[in-house]
Amino acid sequence: MLLLILLAACLHDSPAPPAGAERVDSASMSAHVVGPVTMLTSSDQFLKAGDAHISPDGKRVIFQAIETPDEGEPESDIYGMYLGDLVQDDAGRWAIERVQRLSPEGSANACGWFHPTDSRRVIFASTIEPPFSGDTPGSQQGTDRYRSAFPPEMRIVEARIDGAVPPSLRLLEGDEDAYQAECSISPDGRHLLYASRESGDGDIFVRDLETGERHQLLSTVGYDGDPLFSPDGRRICYRSDRNEDDRPQVFVSELVFNDAGTITGIKREVQLTNNNHVNGAPVWHSDGRHLVYTANDPDHRNREIFIIDADAGDPETGRPARYGTRHARLEASAPLGGPPALDAGSERMVWSSQGADGSSQLCIAPFPSDPDSLLVSSGDHDSSSAAE
Repeated sequence: MLLLILLAACLHDSPAPPAGAERVDSASMSAHVVGPVTMLTSSDQFLKAGDAHISPDGKRVIFQAIETPDEGEPESDIYGMYLGDLVQDDAGRWAIERVQRLSPEGSANACGWFHPTDSRRVIFASTIEPPFSGDTPGSQQGTDRYRSAFPPEMRIVEARIDGAVPPSLRLLEGDEDAYQAECSISPDGRHLLYASRESGDGDIFVRDLETGERHQLLSTVGYDGDPLFSPDGRRICYRSDRNEDDRPQVFVSELVFNDAGTITGIKREVQLTNNNHVNGAPVWHSDGRHLVYTANDPDHRNREIFIIDADAGDPETGRPARYGTRHARLEASAPLGGPPALDAGSERMVWSSQGADGSSQLCIAPFPSDPDSLLVSSGDHDSSSAAE
C-alpha cells in the first residue's frame, strides 16, 4: 500500500545518493516491456483491486479490493482483504478463482502478506471494526488519485486460511491508539517488520516473534514506510521523506543482529533514488540485487514502475556493490500503476492498472528473466561511497 502523507524534517543527516542517481527524468529513461498481460480482476466483481502478493508456492494471491455493489446499492470506499487461487488455463491465461473475503465486514484493510514458512497463515493490517473516523486510505472513487490516511484503529493481524471463512483474526501488533501497518515477515518467519505512527511520524519497527523483543529501526522526522526484507533477510528496503519535500525516496539498509539472532537496528543506509517524483512501494527481486518500485509526479498521477540496482556486492567473488547506478522504466500493454509485487522466483509480476472504465484492477505478466539486461548504466558506484 502506498501511503503518501509525509510529515516533517529529519533527525539526522540524509545519506548522499550514489553517483548517477541525481534527478533522473523518467520520461527520458529507456523502457522495457513486461508481458504478455492478463487481467486478473474486473469491474464486474470489484470497483477497485490492488496491493496484491503471490504466495511462496505461487498458487494463491492476497489482495485488497472494494466489491462492486448490487444495482441500486451505494458504493463503498473501504477496502476489504481477499484471498484467491491463482490458476492458469491451457492457453497460458491467468485467473483468480474461488475468491474469499478474509476481513470483517465494514473494516478497513491493507497490506496483505503470506507467511513465508507456514502456508496456513497470512497477515494484514485491519481496523477489525469500521473505523471510527471513517478516514481510510485508498484510491478515491472516480479518479486515479490516492487518498492518504492513517486510521489509528489500523492494527496488524494474522489469519488462518486452512479453515473456516471468514477466519478468526489474531492480533500480532498494535492497538487503537496509533496506525500500524505496511507489514511483512522475514524469510525465516522470525521477525515482523512494519510501520507505525505512534510517535506522530511514520517510523519503522521490528518485532522478534520468538522472543517478543521490539526495536525501532528508523525514527527520522517525516514518514518512513513500505519496509520489506531482502531475500536473504540481511537488509531491508523502504521509502523515506526525511527531506520534508513530499518527494519520498527509496533507501536500503543492512540489519544489525545480536548474538541471539534478534534484529536490533540498522547500519550502512544507502539512498537509491534522488529525483522530483514520489517514490515508494519497493520490492526485492529474488536475486537480492535489484529493486522494483513505483514513482509518480507529486499530484499522484502518472504512476510508473521502475527497476534499479540494489546489489550489496560479494567480496568473495569480487562483485562490486551497485546501489542506484543503473535503472530502467518498465512498460506493458496495460498501464503499469502499482504497487508491484513479484512471485518467489521473480518470474511473474502483479500490479494494479487503471482500465478504460476507470476502475483499478489487478494484472499479471511474466517478468524478464535477466534483470541486468533491462538496466541502463548511469555511473559507477561501489561500497566505498555508501553512506554509513
